[in-house]
Amino acid sequence: MISMPQVQSIRRLRRNGESVASIARKTHVSEPTVRKYLAKEDLSAVPSVRKPRASVIDPYLPVIEQWLAEDRANWRKQRHTATRIWERLRDEHGAEVSLSTVTRAVARLRREFAAERDEAFMDLVWHPGEAQADFGEVDVLLRGVVQRMHHFVLDFPYSNVGLVQLMPGENAECTCLALRNLFEWLGGVPERIVFDNAAGVGHKGYGEREPRLTHLFQAFQAHYGFDCSFCNPYSGHEKGAVESKVGMVRRKLFVPRPSVWSLENFSAGLPDRCLELATKPHCRKDTEERGLFSEDRAALLPLPGKRFDVVTWRHMKADRYGVVTLEGRHRCSADRANAGRGVIVGLRALEVEVLDSSGKHLATHPRAYGQASTNSEDPSMQLALLCNKLCFSKLASAL
Repeated sequence: MISMPQVQSIRRLRRNGESVASIARKTHVSEPTVRKYLAKEDLSAVPSVRKPRASVIDPYLPVIEQWLAEDRANWRKQRHTATRIWERLRDEHGAEVSLSTVTRAVARLRREFAAERDEAFMDLVWHPGEAQADFGEVDVLLRGVVQRMHHFVLDFPYSNVGLVQLMPGENAECTCLALRNLFEWLGGVPERIVFDNAAGVGHKGYGEREPRLTHLFQAFQAHYGFDCSFCNPYSGHEKGAVESKVGMVRRKLFVPRPSVWSLENFSAGLPDRCLELATKPHCRKDTEERGLFSEDRAALLPLPGKRFDVVTWRHMKADRYGVVTLEGRHRCSADRANAGRGVIVGLRALEVEVLDSSGKHLATHPRAYGQASTNSEDPSMQLALLCNKLCFSKLASAL
């Protein structure tokens, strides 16, 4: 490699009629070098590209790529590490490569896959009347006690308006109740709703074409007539709008921590408060979000003539005290007369209703959530039992 002034001298001397040998002597370079730069027609700079060199890992790259591809269908805690790949190459393929070489190759392949995946992410096109749904978590002061609750967000990406309901859990009863409340506030039903891969409503496993839906949600969907789809596992880009809205709502409506006495009353006022936040221009459209939201509402399906009763009925057996136990830890009492008999338990988002085997109403209790054991026995239901015990005790003492 010679300097550019030398190149200029070589070409200038040649234009002056000097021979190659004479130019070589005067510029102190070899004759092949002189011929090389005289033959060059273009002296434009070119990028310096490192020529790939063969590596001992090259024959095993297809095997490593196959293992990494299979990992994408496995639980993230049961995937290959670079060390495990090195061990398998050594034991199963007799590869004589160092751990550091394998580590560099695995890191490069993972970067290439991530880049390909990012390039495949495209902005989803949303039409008026389509929505996304997801849950988030917030702390509230519920009747004077700090409790971790769940806020359900129904986001309309076309207008970027999200509506919220506060729920005690993320099961099918809570999801359907939140949706029913929002449908009635909206005066209509979204044509399509995209859900997170939530087990409470349904679950879509990796590679599965159709999700497995709960019976309650299937009936709820058929009643209101909307289409639904589920995000793929580990595909947060498919619901980025609603995830962003979940965080925004938490910051705007739940900071500072609100004091709640009645979940029903508090949730009833949340949609109006959400609409008050939609006065800013849309991030990609030169229109106020609230104005675009009117287009969302205009595209909604009509409400059915009757309200859906969000309840899951179970046939259970009361114990000898007339108590049924839910989820192994929440005790709900029925009439003592039904001790040891079959009862029908209705699970709603906020309450538990108990019927006898003929469908007669026996009791209603607040529904308990969480891992701690609870007991919602109604003392008034034990009065008859106490009276009978008192009479039996007096009779025994008289005898």
